[in-house]
Amino acid sequence: MTRFDILEREQMSEQQREVADVIASGPRGALKGPFLALIHNPALASKVQALGEHLRYGTGLPAALVEIAILVTARRWACDYEWVAHARIAREAGLREAVIESVSRGRRPENMDHRESLVHDFAHETVWRGEPSDASFDAVAETFGKPAALDLLAVCGYYTMLAFVLNTARLPLPAGASPLPALAGEQP
Repeated sequence: MTRFDILEREQMSEQQREVADVIASGPRGALKGPFLALIHNPALASKVQALGEHLRYGTGLPAALVEIAILVTARRWACDYEWVAHARIAREAGLREAVIESVSRGRRPENMDHRESLVHDFAHETVWRGEPSDASFDAVAETFGKPAALDLLAVCGYYTMLAFVLNTARLPLPAGASPLPALAGEQP
């Protein structure tokens, strides 16, 4: 049972409709996912969508690399909704199924290329330890630049926030979607 009603347009306030229109007219194409809950606070939804738009579409990093960081974050917080959405997006961006499957099981994927390994390790350390190691930070900064390192940190933080929203909202998964496999020691 969702904790936030999914509002129809006629149920929205004028401010909610304005924010929903901005979101729908951007690269997301519709009010969906965490924004179904966030629209209950339209001022917050507006700010969150603006940051997310930059992190998904404006970092300059290849989409498949951004998706690795998002998937690692979704796995960390056992966020099924975020996982289902971004596993599909990762596939569309060309991320190999073996990488997606390993991350879903909480394992470090084998046979990643150098750039995939850098992003995976940076994101994994960030979401599990609260910061990347010096070696991971330096490698990402050297390969992609410090602005990209900041973008990757922000991706991990942003998708952590969305995981909290989605896990709390309890939005239903799309028809036919399967939840993440439980990891040893994970709370039910």
